[in-house]
Amino acid sequence: MMLNKALECSTAYLLLGGNLGDREENLKRAIELLDEKIGRVTSVSSLYETAAWGKTDQPAFLNQAVALQTHLNALEVLDKALSIEQELGRVRKDKWGERLIDIDLILFGDEIIDIPDKLQVPHPHMQNRKFVMEPLAEIAPDVVHPVLGETILSICLNIEDPLEVKKL
Repeated sequence: MMLNKALECSTAYLLLGGNLGDREENLKRAIELLDEKIGRVTSVSSLYETAAWGKTDQPAFLNQAVALQTHLNALEVLDKALSIEQELGRVRKDKWGERLIDIDLILFGDEIIDIPDKLQVPHPHMQNRKFVMEPLAEIAPDVVHPVLGETILSICLNIEDPLEVKKL
């Protein structure tokens, strides 16, 4: 007799951010939609406020890290995250520009994915950005970066990013 094998579940870590509109409400709504459309949200960090990075002449961002369990693969998670951004009113204009919501796939289990111009996991710049690492270290301190072989907390403690990140 053959038993149905349960679908494999992966843990995805995402970083949410936004600096337009009701920033806190936009993050809250994004988390609800992630839970509804991608997988069960298992952990959410505190809110963190950070000055804009890259293009600095804009309002400060609120950021939040989210862990979720999903049966989707990484590309499906990315596509659904982009769809949620659109549903919440995101319009892509300038790279690093102002936005209502931004949802980045930071880690996907221990997978290393490099699909040029589409998806890179782990996020290639995460270890250099305090606004990514501090919320992530709050919810996943012992997770090991699959390329660097260091824990998220260890990377966070040694980051040299001068940008101030304020936990709210």
